[in-house]
Amino acid sequence: MATEDIAMDEQTKTELEAAAFRRLLAHLDDRKDVQNIDMMNLTGFCRNCLSRWYQEAAAEKGIEMDKEAAREVVYGMPYAKWKEKFQAEASAEQQAAFEKSNPGH
Repeated sequence: MATEDIAMDEQTKTELEAAAFRRLLAHLDDRKDVQNIDMMNLTGFCRNCLSRWYQEAAAEKGIEMDKEAAREVVYGMPYAKWKEKFQAEASAEQQAAFEKSNPGH
């Protein structure tokens, strides 16, 4: 069944999107072993990208939110604490793959 065949009001669509986003955040929280550079190399986005998109969406709604507050939504804790506890130093191979797959990022 194609999505255009599914009758859905905007509120329900928004609720489903929000539920999927919450599940994504929970999944990322369960996978703290997956480093942002790994995500960037494989998918072209990372937790920081998600937090920036969240901050931009808030701004579109007239909600003032700084980068740290948005990152706390995505990381589930202050970013500095997450980095201290879970972020590993990127290897030369990871850095090279990042430069190749994300030039200028």
